[in-house]
Amino acid sequence: MATKMKPSDAGDDHTANALYYDPANAFDFRWPPVPRRQFLDERERAFDAEGPSGLIPLDASDDLQIPCPATTPSLLAQYLRLRGGDAFTTRQRASGEVYYVMHGAGQSRNGADTLAWGAGDVFCFAGGEDTVHESGGAECLLFCVNDAPLVVFQGLSPSPPGETRVETVHWPALEIERRLDTVYARERTEDEAGRAVLFSSRALAPARNILPMMVAAINTLEAGGDQRPHRHNGVAITLALEGEGVYSLIEDQRIDWLNGAAQVTPATELHSHHNRGGVRMRSLVIQDEGLHYYTRTPGFSWD
Repeated sequence: MATKMKPSDAGDDHTANALYYDPANAFDFRWPPVPRRQFLDERERAFDAEGPSGLIPLDASDDLQIPCPATTPSLLAQYLRLRGGDAFTTRQRASGEVYYVMHGAGQSRNGADTLAWGAGDVFCFAGGEDTVHESGGAECLLFCVNDAPLVVFQGLSPSPPGETRVETVHWPALEIERRLDTVYARERTEDEAGRAVLFSSRALAPARNILPMMVAAINTLEAGGDQRPHRHNGVAITLALEGEGVYSLIEDQRIDWLNGAAQVTPATELHSHHNRGGVRMRSLVIQDEGLHYYTRTPGFSWD
């Protein structure tokens, strides 16, 4: 007959794992700040016609003191290059993976789901499984973002197939354009933070998120326009897609845009975008704001 052991008999003193702190201010945390950053070297590698197929991470983990590739504490952004006729397999330790097709056409397969994509399309898959990306006859460049740093931070693994809330979704470029036309057809108000189209799915309704903790949108700004300065608790990764003479003001720093380059706007910092060119600005914006929406802490304000 087995005898139950008392905790003291088990040979493991779990109190040895305990730490105690008694700070005068518990909000005086020790994580390094998220730096403002524009990933120009990574852009050059992504646009190098001689470069190989593969992922080019926008990695700021050294600055953030994070033990895995990370662009922000909760997001990892990467370029995915595919040479003409090549295939490349990715596997992300993330709840989901979101892609924007910068140029080219091809198809991607994740589990039983396959979708064909072209320039300007947005699509997503659940994370944790192999995704096989195949280019058509020409070179392709995609921009992909996932929440791997947040998953790794919690010591978690992606949900197995059939148990995840993330479903395969495709938002085609033509439909995105139609939706943007609708946005521009309505009268503008002072309360607009931008003229944009956000992406979500039936699985996440009524939330407006593309992943449970991630928000994604195509943002625009008319020629000669100025976005009203604002701030929010979510960090933002902004990929410049189209425009000329566009710049951001983040607090007191000016950052001039370069098409194809991504920049990080740290959480809570006052920022605005300005278009001094003759064409409409367009950008892909990814934020971890979905996490703040869920915790009811978006922190949006105009000052």
